[in-house]
Amino acid sequence: MNKNLVIVRGGGDIASGTIHRLSKCGFKVIVLEIEKPTVIRRTVSFANAIYENEITIEGVKAVRVNSIEEAKDKLDGNIIPVLVDEYCDSIDRFQPEIVIDGILAKKNLGTNKAIAPIVIGLGPGFIANKDVHAVIETNRGHNLGRVIYDGETEKNTGIPGNIEGYSWERVIRSPGIGVIDTISEIGDIVEKGDCVGYVNDLPVLAPISGVVRGLIKAGIEVTKNFKIGDIDPRGKIDYCFTISDKARAVAGGVLEAILTYRK
Repeated sequence: MNKNLVIVRGGGDIASGTIHRLSKCGFKVIVLEIEKPTVIRRTVSFANAIYENEITIEGVKAVRVNSIEEAKDKLDGNIIPVLVDEYCDSIDRFQPEIVIDGILAKKNLGTNKAIAPIVIGLGPGFIANKDVHAVIETNRGHNLGRVIYDGETEKNTGIPGNIEGYSWERVIRSPGIGVIDTISEIGDIVEKGDCVGYVNDLPVLAPISGVVRGLIKAGIEVTKNFKIGDIDPRGKIDYCFTISDKARAVAGGVLEAILTYRK
């Protein structure tokens, strides 16, 4: 076992809050991703290193690597390696102390507590003290970030978080099947009805006015109604480039769970 080594499955914006927190606290972190991540908030997602080769979020740098050996080299330089390994075949080679499932798939995609001394799941789909050691609540509300050591989180509501009275309305969804081509960029101010991109020849329209907080990578194949972006009605551009309150709350729960099990 490599003490202080953490492997995080998934590098989306919520998982990235945890990755950032643990890195700042002195843990060595490796991110495992799929070949084409469908992250929306790319500017605050370490998964975006898969496309851009590197990304820095609030002073913490991650780079794409292509081998286990390269990942180990980056760790020695206090850089977070992001490795394509959808089925986590590398975990046995790395022998981490901690594994965190941050995919947020709303179901367990194969994580179990036998793969490391401390295994933590984020959100619904995991049962603490059965298939993982602890689960962190990801649903907004009174229990956000709470550590569950026995049982499950709240059920997935399927309802996007409410911002300034907007929930479903702020989500940008694909109007059809095809490849996304974006016009707008994250951080752009748009008005309701503005075209932010196309799926094949179908225009993608801003559902409300505000700032484009998230937008999927151009060139990704999507299905009809697939979430491809979101608009923040608060209009705060800097929110697009900083870790969210939700991600920070979840990160605090992860750190608590790790220290509790160590104790």
